[in-house]
Amino acid sequence: MNAIVTINPYTEKPITHHKMMNDFEVAQAVEECHTAFLKWREETPEARAKIISKIGKALLKNEDKLAKLITDEMGKLLSQSHQEVQLCAGICDWTAQNGPGQLEDEKRDVDSETRGVITYSPIGVIYGIQPWNYPTYQVIRYSISNLMAGNGVLLKHASCVTGTGQLLAQIYSEAGLPDGLFTSLIISHEQSDAVIRNERVRGVTLTGSSEAGRYVAEKCASVLKKTVLELGSNDAYIVLADADLEKAVEICVQGRVYNNGETCIAAKRFIVVDEIYDDFKAAFVKAMSNLTVGDPTKDDVDMGPMARKDLRETLHKQVKDSVAAGAKILCGGKMPDRRGYFYPATVLGNVLPGQPAYDDELFDPVASLIHAENANDAMRIANDSRFGLGGGIISEDVDGAVKLASEHFDTGMVFINRFGLAVPNMPFGGVKDSGNGREHGGFGLKEFMNIKSVIIQK
Repeated sequence: MNAIVTINPYTEKPITHHKMMNDFEVAQAVEECHTAFLKWREETPEARAKIISKIGKALLKNEDKLAKLITDEMGKLLSQSHQEVQLCAGICDWTAQNGPGQLEDEKRDVDSETRGVITYSPIGVIYGIQPWNYPTYQVIRYSISNLMAGNGVLLKHASCVTGTGQLLAQIYSEAGLPDGLFTSLIISHEQSDAVIRNERVRGVTLTGSSEAGRYVAEKCASVLKKTVLELGSNDAYIVLADADLEKAVEICVQGRVYNNGETCIAAKRFIVVDEIYDDFKAAFVKAMSNLTVGDPTKDDVDMGPMARKDLRETLHKQVKDSVAAGAKILCGGKMPDRRGYFYPATVLGNVLPGQPAYDDELFDPVASLIHAENANDAMRIANDSRFGLGGGIISEDVDGAVKLASEHFDTGMVFINRFGLAVPNMPFGGVKDSGNGREHGGFGLKEFMNIKSVIIQK
């Protein structure tokens, strides 16, 4: 394969082709990134922050162009592509404003005769392997924190959004980032493995499936390199008896179909207690049935196409396998006969252990509706998962929901009376098969740093 061809999932027509790099070009890019890092690490955090602030401004300057490309390459609503770019600019702003303070030395008294200083030093080239579903945000999330930390950054983007990766590299350069410090590599999986092995690369971060996470973690472990893994999930949203029904349905529909449902932290399992189950089921199925799919550039459309044909085929098989194991289709669930990789908003009932809709991640607009006896039973079901990225609780008793979230929800994030999206000043990440490490909120700044103890006799 000498080139990657990107396909518009709405028209099913090619967008453009991108020439693959050869092995020499890849090795050269790694070396150039390391050379640029050696100079960048000497810049003060304040100087780095100025460049990062300029990147945020450059993102907004190129917002229309970037948003259109996101929608063309992966099919999300154009309005949501604009929201993605704006979120990325916000991450740049937060990092520029708060990064220098996060990286200041910390002083501690060790004992009466000894004092200590904790310093934060960049370690080198960080390699990011990123997915297609938020093609700008996924790159910004790891690259901006590592650039603020003083590291160099390499990117292998998902092939179907190669153009977005290339445009981001141009935007970074336009903002004044030194040459070589950020490079989008157009490479194969075999070449990616070689990048992981390269001695200049000091850490690897991946956002993707649990299977991809295990593969990359094994490759990194063989060469003793740290990883941050943000993997898939099967997030549960619990609807308690005191929930406002109308608000609960609105939150759950948004949580399931935002970004065409193709989000690791999307609401996927909807666990509803007995007292409100029937009413919620009727209203939720009606709301999901009324959603429209179509041209993602139009304002009157609720969902665009899925990003790729193979993803839709995998999804439909998961739905069919779940039905064969006893699940019931309450709406949707049929492959449409039309141009574009569309799939209807779907609700599955009678979802039980052993079905893909219960056990696995359905990365799409398919909702698994699950009945629970009470709040304790709902929490048991929510935690009955190999995943642990996020989750939600919908209840008018906010204090009680916070207690449930903090003491019982076995996830990295919990959203109360809202559906989950990234927040620049709060940590993002999961547990169990959803990965390890944290990004955002200052936590991502220190994931790939040498946290050094300097101990001094007084």
